[in-house]
Amino acid sequence: MKTKAMLTAALIAAVALPGAAIARQKADNLAAKADAKPESCVQIIQIRETRVRDDSTIDFYMRGGKIYRNTLPHSCPSLGFEERFAYKTSLSELCSTDIITVLQDAGGLSRGASCGLGQFQEMEKKEAAK
Repeated sequence: MKTKAMLTAALIAAVALPGAAIARQKADNLAAKADAKPESCVQIIQIRETRVRDDSTIDFYMRGGKIYRNTLPHSCPSLGFEERFAYKTSLSELCSTDIITVLQDAGGLSRGASCGLGQFQEMEKKEAAK
């Protein structure tokens, strides 16, 4: 059972794409899609990649090209620094009621803070200034 949990965390960590060890301000080329209402859930199988922006923002890049931004209701300590997280759900969806856990690199993956997700807002790329 412990091996299965570790495998699940490792797979999720790979999806979350660990980033650089230094937290930094990231350029934001995305804006909320004007006609899109926030959604409570996204299909896990449709998540292609995640990008942690800071301690309270995660962008979910989906198969088919959609991008959803999840702004956590509260800051999640070390999320922006570690840029990786795990989640556990028995459903095929990741929802605003779910909890993520920051994965910390301390000579191996260990669990950090656990934080609730927010709504998923569809985003689009900002048009370049002319």
